[in-house]
Amino acid sequence: MEKILVSACMMGQKVRYDASDVETGDGLLERWREEGRLVAFCPELAGGFPVPRPPAEIEGGRERGDAVLDAGARVLEDAGGYVTGYFRRVAEAALEATRAHGVRMAEGSPSCGSGRIYDGTFSGRTVGSRGVTTAVLERAGVRVFSEEETPEADVILRRLEQEA
Repeated sequence: MEKILVSACMMGQKVRYDASDVETGDGLLERWREEGRLVAFCPELAGGFPVPRPPAEIEGGRERGDAVLDAGARVLEDAGGYVTGYFRRVAEAALEATRAHGVRMAEGSPSCGSGRIYDGTFSGRTVGSRGVTTAVLERAGVRVFSEEETPEADVILRRLEQEA
């Protein structure tokens, strides 16, 4: 059975930067949970970040997680401290989790940024891009989808299982 790495905050765990969750009530996520497919994971916690923690965004906003990995962009906390190295480490922790569980698909929360990331101004606005964790996972061949893409992810999931 295919497993899916999913953001722990999407599963109701209060691990976001502000100690909240973003449980969506998505029917497919719930079905996958009942089927035992989901591996709940919080990259920031695995990388040693506390809860709560200061918000952090990619400086400049339009830079992608790839630019952070390639040393062309930095991750900044709202108080001004740089946490770029931490974000590289948390992304690697997510990759290790996919390997440990044989995961080929992952759901990316807003923090992980599979389709949208915050714009770097700490205003709550987002831009089309991907975060550091998504960049690491996709570079390793893991298919990452957003919470809005669960129907498409279900099609991919079924296809992967047919190929196995």
